[in-house]
Amino acid sequence: MKTGKAHILAAAAAIGLAALGFGAPASADMNPALAALGPPPIPTDNVQTPEKVELGKMLFFDTRIGGDASVSCADCHAQKQGWGFADPISRGYPGVIHWRNSQTVINSAYLGKLFWTGSAKSLENQAPAAALGAVSGNGERDMVEARLAFIPEYVKRFKDVFGDDWPKVNNVWRAMAAFERTLIHNNTPFDQYMRGDKSALSEQQVRGLELFQGKASCIECHNGPLLTDERYYNLGVPRAEDWLDSGLAQITFRYEQLAKGTTEKMYRKIKDDAGLYYRTKQKSDMGKFRTAPLRYTAYTAPFMHNGSFFDFDEIVDFYNEGGGENDFTDGSWAANKTKLLKPLGLSDEEKEDLVAFLESLSGEEIRIPTPKLPPYAPLASAKNAN
Repeated sequence: MKTGKAHILAAAAAIGLAALGFGAPASADMNPALAALGPPPIPTDNVQTPEKVELGKMLFFDTRIGGDASVSCADCHAQKQGWGFADPISRGYPGVIHWRNSQTVINSAYLGKLFWTGSAKSLENQAPAAALGAVSGNGERDMVEARLAFIPEYVKRFKDVFGDDWPKVNNVWRAMAAFERTLIHNNTPFDQYMRGDKSALSEQQVRGLELFQGKASCIECHNGPLLTDERYYNLGVPRAEDWLDSGLAQITFRYEQLAKGTTEKMYRKIKDDAGLYYRTKQKSDMGKFRTAPLRYTAYTAPFMHNGSFFDFDEIVDFYNEGGGENDFTDGSWAANKTKLLKPLGLSDEEKEDLVAFLESLSGEEIRIPTPKLPPYAPLASAKNAN
């Protein structure tokens, strides 16, 4: 039992997490409980205002943030494709292809680890990583600012929202983040059930919920209100098919090995995404990726970091078999596969019940009108400005 200062700190931490909608922290023998999702946390250094959100929405859909002004955030996070991208591997900057599956931005406001290996800790950090990344937006900070300076409506909006004399690129990311924090999905049948409406789930979905928390062991990693522990695991996900027969995908994959700083031996031999290893350079992290949230997943297939599975049935079968194997290098990856996975022995009826529960985690599809984007105009001369 905790006593004194330790007890007080633990209680304070639990209260703080509960206020954010994340429930109590995990103990050694208890996962955070499933719960309805509350409102998203808002950082004190980037408060929400309607004007900032509207500016961020325009920028999210504006291709002029990218390198050649042809790719916007909304091209890889398309609302008609679950605010992600419906191919196994996302599209990339013109002339290349990406190398991982594009995740939905829905409910990304709650995450403390963004991207598949948690390389960004906030939406403000995630936006430039995507917009300026070589195989995604390929933008340049000075070019973005120069373009925005030639758009009078943006000049005015940045002045009104941020007090900028001209649009500052760091405020582009802050405005985008503010918009993304409005893309919240927290009134699903599951949420209604957890708030007390026991008619919100069917009998089959209730059985699936019991399996999720029991025999199927999904809650070991998919826990808390967001249904992710935001930890990293090697599940034995099979290799991306695109890397077998797509020349562009293979070129991007080899480029990423150089960009991420692999050894020459690894560069020459690796045939699969090493995941968290690229950040830590620890062999024990090879093939590990952050647990994906399960909300809004009715609209976000295909699943996993490389889009290996196209529907809930395939996912359930994968876990029912105890995961897979992805030992494609020197034998070190197999040892990294999480010990949490084991054959589950689910019957066909139980698998159907589990799929039915997964469907309850998605409510109405989120669609918004595409904003009308402002045009360029010549800069006012010093003479005319006076």
